[in-house]
Amino acid sequence: MAVNTELQGASYSLPQPYEVSREAIAEFARAVGAENPAHFDAEAARGLGYADVVAPATFPVIPSQRCEGIYISSPEAGIDYSRVVHGQEQFEYVRPVVAGDRLAATTHVDGLREAGGNAMITTRTELSDAESGDLVVTVTSTIVVRGEK
Repeated sequence: MAVNTELQGASYSLPQPYEVSREAIAEFARAVGAENPAHFDAEAARGLGYADVVAPATFPVIPSQRCEGIYISSPEAGIDYSRVVHGQEQFEYVRPVVAGDRLAATTHVDGLREAGGNAMITTRTELSDAESGDLVVTVTSTIVVRGEK
């Protein structure tokens, strides 16, 4: 396995917070077929108790994968991106993501193991409010790096 297993326990952070905009939420909602007016209209979102337009449940994949990308593309990781396959994704929310949020992101490499000649990598990305530091959502991912045959 070419993946550097010594990086288990390592952490990687986005250099700047991810700015959640109304436009990004609407674009993502259209891309995934989410039609709830609260994803597009601030008044509709406020009517449901949100401070602004609310993101679809899987929206945090954007800043999460940007942060994971720092790890995956680091030369010391030993990951050949052309062999990467997405395994699974899980979201654990403390509160919804809304337009105007500034999300700090830190990816933790929680697990590295070999299975059937493939590397299985588990990452956990914590997205927190950049001002308060309060956790907003945790994204746990499994990345498969296919072995050579």
